[in-house]
Amino acid sequence: MLQLSNIFYSIQGKPIFEDASAVIPTGHKVGIVGRNGTGKTTLFKLIKKSLTPDSGNIEIPKYYKIGGVEQEAPACEKSLLQTVLEADIERTQLLKEVDNCKDGKRITYIYQRLEDINAYSAEARASSILSGLGLDNQAQQRPCHEFSGGWRMRVALGAVLFANPDLLLLDEPTNYLDLEGAYWLEKFLSKYQNTALVISHDRELLNKSVDGILHLSNNKLKYFSGNYEQFDSERRAILTQQQSIKKKQDAQRLHIQSFVERFRAKASKAKQAQSRIKILEKMKPINALVENAVTNFSFPTPAELRPPLVVISKGKVGYNGKTVLNRLSLRIDAEDRIALLGANGEGKSTLSKLLANKLTLMSGEYFATNKLRIGYFAQHQLEELSEKDSAYRHIMNLQSGMTEIELRNRLGAAGFKNDIVDLPVENLSGGQKARLLLLISTINAPHILILDEPTNHLDIESREALILALNDYRGAVIIVSHDSYLVETVADKFWLINNGEVSEFFGNMDDYKHFVTAGKRQGKKISESAKESLLTHNSTNVKVNKLNLRTQQKIIKNNIIQLRKRRRETEKQIEILETEKKEIENRMSDQSYYKKTPNKEIALTSKKLTKIKSELEILENNWLQISEKIEQVL
Repeated sequence: MLQLSNIFYSIQGKPIFEDASAVIPTGHKVGIVGRNGTGKTTLFKLIKKSLTPDSGNIEIPKYYKIGGVEQEAPACEKSLLQTVLEADIERTQLLKEVDNCKDGKRITYIYQRLEDINAYSAEARASSILSGLGLDNQAQQRPCHEFSGGWRMRVALGAVLFANPDLLLLDEPTNYLDLEGAYWLEKFLSKYQNTALVISHDRELLNKSVDGILHLSNNKLKYFSGNYEQFDSERRAILTQQQSIKKKQDAQRLHIQSFVERFRAKASKAKQAQSRIKILEKMKPINALVENAVTNFSFPTPAELRPPLVVISKGKVGYNGKTVLNRLSLRIDAEDRIALLGANGEGKSTLSKLLANKLTLMSGEYFATNKLRIGYFAQHQLEELSEKDSAYRHIMNLQSGMTEIELRNRLGAAGFKNDIVDLPVENLSGGQKARLLLLISTINAPHILILDEPTNHLDIESREALILALNDYRGAVIIVSHDSYLVETVADKFWLINNGEVSEFFGNMDDYKHFVTAGKRQGKKISESAKESLLTHNSTNVKVNKLNLRTQQKIIKNNIIQLRKRRRETEKQIEILETEKKEIENRMSDQSYYKKTPNKEIALTSKKLTKIKSELEILENNWLQISEKIEQVL
């Protein structure tokens, strides 16, 4: 159990946490949410004891191993697989010790301990994690120094997941991943049996992988049971209720004040007026939980152009004579909303750069309509910003024809108020830099806007504001994003990039998730066979048995009866365990439970909850297998 009690912490006199308290039950996966700048990363530093609170206590069981991704894996000669394996320090030390150990009893203990920690399956587990993060078997054998920083961040993430810490701390883990990696992480976290805290603005991850939300707002912490959608619904209800109560109090206060002002001078009403003044003095003002408004995004409307905007025929593109994408036949029209799908390394960024005129075709034909303007946003452009120049200076350099007032108005509409508009870029937050890049990309009213991972560094509210702006935007939009919620709500056309080619994908994001899963089960990239398994039902070749038809029907009927009986029994077991699980979780979510209950009993209850979750997972898998058999028989 992780318990934070009455935490106070400030930076340069500015409070980040004031009397903040929360209890995280053992084994729970909790999403940490809040606006940028509310202190989410600071909270992690306090938990890891790299920062010390000004007052208050953070209680963590002494035996807890805490794991998190601090930085990318080092650019060394070790292979990716070896780097991940060495993250299990105990296993690494025991294997080194056993080679030189002469003590028979100690050797016996070492081998027993290696078995207890599943050391002999370690390589398979590490390989599976790296594969889920997009690194195939060949890549796993290559040294770390051959990979870019982004890929080494994945290795670092893989290492901490493999280490299986008692308390897992992840800060925006999907920022390092593509959609496929994000899907894999969702599933991994949902089955993670230890305690996990995840800072994330990814709605899908928070909906499918956590069973609690810790909300940071107004320097306080508040824990909500359930996923993000449940939290959001409950939070909105609280806001509405608080605003309603405040409205009533304000009306009451106004009424009393009106009476006092009318009758204070009249002798006959003086006592009543004085009594009402005392009521006003005792009336504690209700502060409605109104959060700071999010500055909306605003993109200028481009002039209309004759369609098509872009046409590519028989195109081939790559780098240094090496082909990445071949046989390109693509067309983009005004107001197209296209999402580029495919695993990392397949060519999404290459296609984005081609469409943005950052690359030229090696062969084939490229047509662009006259006067076409293209806006291009990519995360690597953050490095191209001048750290010493302000946001105002960046825009002024692009729009020398605009007056200072016009420039500042444009910056203000993009969220750059007077207090930050003249600050050097190096002093801006990641979210503010992303807003600046988006403004730079769209300032000339482009007809095509190409966005490569635009939501990194944006909080959930800012992401929703971006979605609204893109849906109102009158130009064409090309999106590359690991945020499936953004893709689903903005795109109405999907281009799948796979095996060096681009084709249209028919379906929604759920279909794509099944598509990816089908491909990974086969140990391949997304393939034609995976496509077929998604789009068509597998037809089973039924061999005619020597038994007559009636006998076969009898056997099938008996099989169905038995399978359905097993399924009903499994469902009853699941129902019993689900009830028990819910009862324990409700008990452990109540802070008073931890004050009244001995630590030994809390530990036993936590252990029981973990066991129930494990049993539920087995039963649910059994139920699925039985159901599949029934379907096959029918």
